[in-house]
Amino acid sequence: MRLPWLLRGLRDGVVTTPWPGRRDAYFDQFPVTPVPTGASAITTDPGAIESLCPTGAITFAPGNDTITLDRGRCIACGRCVQQRPDLFAWQPGNDVARDDRDMLIADTPPDGDVPRLRADVAERTAMLRRSVHIRHVDAGSDGSDEWEVRALLNPVYDVHRLGIFFTASPRHADILLITGIGAPGMILPLARTRAAMPDPVVVIATGTDAISGGLVGPGMGIPRLLEVDVFVPGAPAPPFALLHGILLALGRLPAGAP
Repeated sequence: MRLPWLLRGLRDGVVTTPWPGRRDAYFDQFPVTPVPTGASAITTDPGAIESLCPTGAITFAPGNDTITLDRGRCIACGRCVQQRPDLFAWQPGNDVARDDRDMLIADTPPDGDVPRLRADVAERTAMLRRSVHIRHVDAGSDGSDEWEVRALLNPVYDVHRLGIFFTASPRHADILLITGIGAPGMILPLARTRAAMPDPVVVIATGTDAISGGLVGPGMGIPRLLEVDVFVPGAPAPPFALLHGILLALGRLPAGAP
């Protein structure tokens, strides 16, 4: 009897990431979004810099030569980096989730103090031996975000090792993970899902589409429909960024972790 899976296991060894218990080079090096380099942008045409972004994520203040980039609107096309490498660069690392929408613009680190909502969820799930259940809702995605969410279940990321599971029933869920722009046809199903979930609930908006509507739904996004607790930028948000956002939402980022 042949057991190819056994042979692969002996050949490849452990492929599961050690993060967040230990550092992972892929977590640290893989870029999710570009950021301004901080270089002075002296120009007579501010619009030329802002027009580099198809979603209007770049803002230039000519008075003080300040450039800001809203990672909640960035679709990671790389156009700004390609055309103006003096002003923009890819920022390595997947520690991009933030618990405040404005932090995606100011690029400040996550708040060290766990808000009361997330503390309540952490306390409740601790009684279940740190077992956390996620209800994922596609509210009008292009499908790319779902591939990244699904990757959390593969042997490389294996969220089950952290006591994190996906559930089909909102009544069993602690976290509502939402992808997509919040399309009109999904507004009512999304509201019903949230209403069926026992409080306290953490709402995570995953990907640029969910945060701001992205390229296909400017001005849309989940914050106009529900109060969002954690924002995970990316187009799509990679699995490590999702893990970072989930652990941030639960107040379970270890000391010293990104």
